[in-house]
Amino acid sequence: MDKYHTAIIILCAFVLDLLLGDPRRPTHPVVLTGKLIAYLEKILYGAFKTPAGLKAAGVILWLITVPTVYISSYAIIALSYKLNYWLGFFCSTWLIYTSLATKNLADEAFAILAKLRSGDLQEARARLGGIVGRDTQDLPVEEICRATVETVAENTVDGIISPIFYAFLGGGPLALAFKAASTLDSMVGYKNERYIHFGWFSARMDDLLNFIPARLGGLLILTASLLLGLDAKRGFKTVLSDAGNHESPNAGIPEAAVAGALGIRLGGWNSYSGSLHFSPYMGQKLRDIKPEDIKVTVALSIISAFLALVTGEIIILILA
Repeated sequence: MDKYHTAIIILCAFVLDLLLGDPRRPTHPVVLTGKLIAYLEKILYGAFKTPAGLKAAGVILWLITVPTVYISSYAIIALSYKLNYWLGFFCSTWLIYTSLATKNLADEAFAILAKLRSGDLQEARARLGGIVGRDTQDLPVEEICRATVETVAENTVDGIISPIFYAFLGGGPLALAFKAASTLDSMVGYKNERYIHFGWFSARMDDLLNFIPARLGGLLILTASLLLGLDAKRGFKTVLSDAGNHESPNAGIPEAAVAGALGIRLGGWNSYSGSLHFSPYMGQKLRDIKPEDIKVTVALSIISAFLALVTGEIIILILA
């Protein structure tokens, strides 16, 4: 497949994502991947008891899941092109489209914002609970806003920029392989009693795969903040001073960039299943976080996504 062909497919997939969002049907690749992970977890987790054994089982889980997704998607695309050119084009476009979350992330954030504007805190908390892992049932308005801004900032990288990055590198198969690794992290990459050992490898591989996209994403968010007239210089300084304090080697970069650009402070105390956990602060608290910050963060996310697409298209066409 030539580079012009790949550039057109990724552009079409991006447009589809903006128009249609993420259709979470039973046949959605991420849903199917999740079912595969759950099935393998039942087999592997029960077969090992020691910490070392569970770590080994986690490695096996990753080494089965991610290559299976890559090979399956590659085979589907190859077979489709053999049957019909346009069928292959459609399959390639659709598979990349399912790896993107630009519209879905924006829609979820705007749904929370709408509930805050109407004063329906209960529904805002419920909607937030669908996209974050922390307890949301008692959060005040400012904490709902903080959680939403943090989630949009972080997921701009692993839900948008990273899939675009891997799509340009290896088309639909590599984009879906990345999504499989990301799904593994979201399902088993926790530091709780059950997954501290079993999910260790999935968590580390997710960190590795997002390492370059997170840094590119930080630059794109800062560029987007310039276009929106925000304080990109302060955002850059915040990334340098605060991003490294985050427990994740990647999540702190987009969060710090957004915090600095907006002049707000992210991080702080969060509750997970009733247990309090402190997340290092990102940015200076020059003012309180407000609901409109959600709207601005979504704008940063969408513009960053466009910049990622345009940058990739320019590079791939230059190299063609």
